[in-house]
Amino acid sequence: EVQLQASGGGLVQAGGSLRLFCAASGFSFDDYAIGWFRQAPGKEREGVSCISARDGSTYYADSVKGRASISINNAERTITLQMNSLKPEDTAVYSCAVESIIMVDTPCPRPRSAMGYWGQGTLVTVSS
Repeated sequence: EVQLQASGGGLVQAGGSLRLFCAASGFSFDDYAIGWFRQAPGKEREGVSCISARDGSTYYADSVKGRASISINNAERTITLQMNSLKPEDTAVYSCAVESIIMVDTPCPRPRSAMGYWGQGTLVTVSS
């Protein structure tokens, strides 16, 4: 059974940092691409970052590029999203997800429609 659970959110001042964690089980990190998405109040869910150990690809949305870093810890079965220089517009519920089928020869990113399993999100609030 595939399970994902995001954690690490909280209240932080603008310019601060947070490290978000996605605890995952039930699938191989070596095969499936994993993504971080976020949904701000009144807005659609958007892709933030993606990582695929299968082809070594990573992806960052323009809105977080240069401020975010995604990584996999196989031993702890977690996917970490380090967010720096946080801005009020980063305020959102952040969720991790894994693709429903392995998209061979397709580097990150992944659209929302490709993600088959979602974890409960974690709220990030950035105050100005």
